[in-house]
Amino acid sequence: MIVAEEKFESIIAKILDTLPQKFQKKIHNLAFFVEDFASPEQLNNYSKDKDNKFSLFGLFEGYVQSSKKNFGAVLPDRITLFRVPIMQSCSTEDELKRRIKNVLKHEIAHHFGSDEKGAEKVEK
Repeated sequence: MIVAEEKFESIIAKILDTLPQKFQKKIHNLAFFVEDFASPEQLNNYSKDKDNKFSLFGLFEGYVQSSKKNFGAVLPDRITLFRVPIMQSCSTEDELKRRIKNVLKHEIAHHFGSDEKGAEKVEK
């Protein structure tokens, strides 16, 4: 399934708007990005399959919300979704939307402090 970057970003925005208010209110200083693939450094640091550029769908980079202190103005934490691996894993637009939603939920769970097991649970 191939979609233009603008449509992919539009799907993300719609999904973020549908998150429960209790989560939306707790998301602070978090930016969302779309890249075609993870960088070699991101793959090396965060992927189990470091040589496979299709192995990473999303990534949270920053400090978990529960461990943040108020130090004033700081750059936002970031969640990046990797468009090409996500698209390649889907055959329909509905499947693409579900995959994006699951990746967002997974990475937002990391933002709130969940480890990998906890983040995998929120996808279901």
